Amino acid sequence: MKFDYPENVHFKCLRCALCCGDTEKRERKIFFTKIEANHIKQRTSMQSEEFAEEIKGCEPYVYKMKKTKKGKCIFLKNNSCSIYRIRPLICRFYPFELRETKSNRHVFAYTNECPGIGEGPLLTKRFFETLFKRLIKTLNKNSHTM
Repeated sequence: MKFDYPENVHFKCLRCALCCGDTEKRERKIFFTKIEANHIKQRTSMQSEEFAEEIKGCEPYVYKMKKTKKGKCIFLKNNSCSIYRIRPLICRFYPFELRETKSNRHVFAYTNECPGIGEGPLLTKRFFETLFKRLIKTLNKNSHTM
């Protein structure tokens, strides 16, 4: 599969945790797959019902992360992700997302809401290839469990 990506974009995660919850402008929907839920269960010893709500119609995603009363991910502790090493793909992608066009092309887009956009190094095609490969790997793993 081929994809398009934004050129001349600089990005560096500032560890601000804005991506880990709702803002005034939007509700943060942290979706994840069955395999990702299983990884979280194994590492945290929690049952999926403790951290996830089942969702329908968003395949390959089957869960949505639960949030605190303040609208933050329940794994956000002291402004840091307590499951960072096993965080869902959607979290790894932020502030980027992959959209499919009507002509079946895949296009990386990003949100200017993230303060890390415009900071750090210029992102190259290799950065987006790495994200894309991770997506394909995750989708392939999930297709074998359905």
